[in-house]
Amino acid sequence: MTTNKIDVTTIPGYGMDADPENEPTYPMKHYTGDDHNRINYERSVQQPQTVEILQSTERPAITTVFGTSVPPSGLSGAIRRYAFKHSEDRYRHWLPLIFADRINVFEGVIEDLRKGHVPNVFAERGWKVEMKHNAVGFLSKLAITALVTAAIVTTVTRKK
Repeated sequence: MTTNKIDVTTIPGYGMDADPENEPTYPMKHYTGDDHNRINYERSVQQPQTVEILQSTERPAITTVFGTSVPPSGLSGAIRRYAFKHSEDRYRHWLPLIFADRINVFEGVIEDLRKGHVPNVFAERGWKVEMKHNAVGFLSKLAITALVTAAIVTTVTRKK
């Protein structure tokens, strides 16, 4: 059985940082002697896990500190759980997360309405500012949206 060893000297740029005389940050960096001790630091205490935390398949354990303000729930949470079953280098991970974000917006509006709060969509979407600074673009987007909506409604409700 033969092992194919790679000659690292043939790799462009390999070991370029090995020569301390060829250090790119040399004129700016002031060495303290602790440059190689940066991995020896006091680790933070593990944050207690009080809600469901979705974890990447690439990480062996949960991160020390994480956000808990909005745990996954509803349809968007189910989509997020599906996404986190897949590796981060796959569309099966990222596209469902984007889709879950969009669904979460609608879930938030429904939740607001259920609690008796009517959301101010005009203000929350930033339309007032857009109308002030980009009136032509805003009105054209509004007209296109109205035309597309009218076409869809007409197509769906038209009798055969």
